[in-house]
Amino acid sequence: MESNFAVSYDKPFSPASQHPAGAARRPAAGQHGSGTGLAVCLAVAAMISVQTGVSLSVPVIHDYGALSTSSLRLCWAALALLLFVRPPLHRYGAAQWRAALILGAAMAVMSLAFFLAIERLPQHLTVALEFCGPLAVAALGARGWRALAWPLLAAIGIGLLVQGDTHLPGGTDPVGIAFALLAAVGWGVYIVMMKRIGPVFPGLQGLAVSLAAAALLSLPFAVAETGSVRFPWEQLLFTAGLAVLVPLVPYILEITALRRMPAAMFGVLMSVEPAVGAATGWLFLGQGMGMGQMLGTSLVVAASVGVVRAGR
Repeated sequence: MESNFAVSYDKPFSPASQHPAGAARRPAAGQHGSGTGLAVCLAVAAMISVQTGVSLSVPVIHDYGALSTSSLRLCWAALALLLFVRPPLHRYGAAQWRAALILGAAMAVMSLAFFLAIERLPQHLTVALEFCGPLAVAALGARGWRALAWPLLAAIGIGLLVQGDTHLPGGTDPVGIAFALLAAVGWGVYIVMMKRIGPVFPGLQGLAVSLAAAALLSLPFAVAETGSVRFPWEQLLFTAGLAVLVPLVPYILEITALRRMPAAMFGVLMSVEPAVGAATGWLFLGQGMGMGQMLGTSLVVAASVGVVRAGR
């Protein structure tokens, strides 16, 4: 899942803040409330787009493979963003390339590992496990011993989710859990690097270059899975559509939302994404949950909200 959760701990980008006269262009108090309401709608729409894209990816993964589906989705998204942003690649220095490559590697690990996990685990469990990445980063940024209660609460919730899935046919796949946790590590690195890449790239240039790096790094895995550089046209078509749902549309919605709402509020909203993933998994894939799993999802969401508020 590629969410812009990272920027929720930074000051939202505002063109007005980059100019001395920016204060004169700030919205009036009456406009702030309506702008925040729109921002909340955009953030929720971004989460729905991400998790819907994940749900619709599952049949494609089963038909064509997790690695190639994930890589092609990254390739389509990178191509679209490069054509839109047109970054001046020849002008970048060593520090910019280093930051973009590290972020791209984190994106590749996060995407490939997540798709390998979603191939083996229910969506609600995969999303909850992957969310350990941003949860850990947020917990490290929080101050006070009370903040340690939130990761513990999340661990209890994930334990309930895993325990509930052990009663399914075949039980819980430990390999799938390992891939989901690897995706969590990738998401954690993604968060740290997204904080650092903003100041060294203007606009969306850093994101475009990093996404291109992720696509290139993931391609060898796709070729190894399929044994050929020629992919079925049906898979190319499906992955092009998936790339629109995630990450292109969510990135645009999230960036727009961040320009209209406080960063802390955005972080709290993103914390309910595990619940959104459970809802879309039930709606599109028929992946139901028992009472214990619902309670586990609620605990993960509560821990996410708590740790974000503690880190403000």
